[in-house]
Amino acid sequence: MYSIQVGGRLTGIPLHDYIEVVERAPGDAPDETVLTCRVADAAALTGTVALLHDLGLTVTEMHALPDAATSGGRKEPRVTESATTDAPVYGEDSGRPLQHDSRRPPRWFARGLVMAALAVFVATFAWHAFFQLKGLIVNVLIAFFVSLALEPVVLWLVRHGWKRGLAAGAALVGTILLALAIVGLFGNLFVQQLLALFRNVPTMYTDLQDWLSRTFDVTIPDSSELIKEAMGRWGDDVASGVLLVGSTVVSALFAITTILLVVYYLSAAGPRFRAAVCARLTPNRQTEVLMLWETAQRKASDFITSRVVLAALSSVFTFVFLTILRTPYALPLALFTGIVSQFVPTIGTYIGGALPVIVALTSQGVPQAVAVLAFIIAYQQIENYIFSPKVSAKALEMNPAVAFLVVLAFGAVFGAIGAFLALPVAATIQAVMDTYWKRHELVESEMLRDPEPAPPKERRQRGHRRADDDAADADQPPAGDRTDDR
Repeated sequence: MYSIQVGGRLTGIPLHDYIEVVERAPGDAPDETVLTCRVADAAALTGTVALLHDLGLTVTEMHALPDAATSGGRKEPRVTESATTDAPVYGEDSGRPLQHDSRRPPRWFARGLVMAALAVFVATFAWHAFFQLKGLIVNVLIAFFVSLALEPVVLWLVRHGWKRGLAAGAALVGTILLALAIVGLFGNLFVQQLLALFRNVPTMYTDLQDWLSRTFDVTIPDSSELIKEAMGRWGDDVASGVLLVGSTVVSALFAITTILLVVYYLSAAGPRFRAAVCARLTPNRQTEVLMLWETAQRKASDFITSRVVLAALSSVFTFVFLTILRTPYALPLALFTGIVSQFVPTIGTYIGGALPVIVALTSQGVPQAVAVLAFIIAYQQIENYIFSPKVSAKALEMNPAVAFLVVLAFGAVFGAIGAFLALPVAATIQAVMDTYWKRHELVESEMLRDPEPAPPKERRQRGHRRADDDAADADQPPAGDRTDDR
């Protein structure tokens, strides 16, 4: 028999349906009740306490009552008196607490099951939504970094009396006009050379046909027969490919429009947008966000600067090579190659190198075209392994090896756009880590520095001693030729 003092309303709670209540009496406080309960063993006592908790009652005190007559000489289970609900209940021979009746699930089980199901649902929805919105997220990310790159121009115009919105529009329109000027300057040349190449394809195929017939006595079908066979075999694929190209062009135009609108809104808002973000943060967090924003803006500008430097190097080397090869339009071709290869991600290298190859092929011949192609490939390797890492290290303050690996990693995960934005994103992350990641003093070790070079005099003395040792070894006869003097 146990006296259990509980707090809470007992009105409407059918306690007799669950536990054996011998007597109930008012407690010390108005909202407390003393229950005299009969339990069989320690497990039943623990289950009774758990049941009272589940019914919304608070156990404030509990102790055993002597009842030899009702217990029939049985020894009541020993408990530890508890003044709070968090105190554990122990069995007579057990050293561990009995938390709840094993025949009933814990009271948090249903809530935990619902929360787990809800977490799985939210995670699945977020995963699906991310893949559906991946294109939009990438476009917004591109627009954010473009707006950061345009911020110095916008600030310069604002300092000279321009309104913020007008300055943002002027910077954006100027960038668009510059891009259109480049396309207009080299697009006509590209189309003319491409059409000339297409017009010369039948003649080139006829020359190849005659050369194979004379040299190897091999006959290949005429070009008209090849065209008919290709249209009959791949006509449907060509039609579907045309539709695919059309849908791709529409998607690209929509993406470009989205990027331009977001760039303008971000640039025009400027401080108001940052103020709206910081207004929901504490002063310490505001300082951190503004520092991060400034770092990202600086790294984006440095990235554009590094691209301009690499474009200038590519243009200069390409112009020198095309001039030596006497390829026509050497200067515009070199500028086109340098700009497109640096500012069009991944495929820019191939687009920028295709035009000089086509011009050399149509105006000079196959050997010159092969030479231009070999130069483009060789220079691209030099740029990837020498120029680009060093320029990125100077402008973005990144290790050349880290810059190279970051571009490969972001390109593998996020594609062409990831490769293009890899360096400014990684540089921003590195700057934040340098700010918040604590640095420690280095220990003294030879592994942390290169050995100091020896003085020139000491190096010469070592060289002389090495030369004397080599001469002595040369004068000494081999072991087999020595005579025994004994």
